[in-house]
Amino acid sequence: MIIIAGYSLMKTIEERDASVAAFAAMVERARKQDGCVDMAITADSIDPMRSNILEIWRDEQAWKAWRKIAKGPRSRPREIRVSLYRSEVVENLA
Repeated sequence: MIIIAGYSLMKTIEERDASVAAFAAMVERARKQDGCVDMAITADSIDPMRSNILEIWRDEQAWKAWRKIAKGPRSRPREIRVSLYRSEVVENLA
């Protein structure tokens, strides 16, 4: 399983909201891709400049196939922090 998690910080709330909205179509496409467990780019509930980024893919092959066709919109965050995690263990908690 591939997990990509992080955040971006924009200069204004308006830029943050525009960025989240601009990525909505890409998120929708990703969720339809084979191997996408979940994807979200959302406004943070505490920091008005922050967008949270989360991608979860079944495996590296599915993630790499998506990266070849993703073509997201351009944005200019003030700061971006994103990490990639790999895991072979999955536990269903609910």
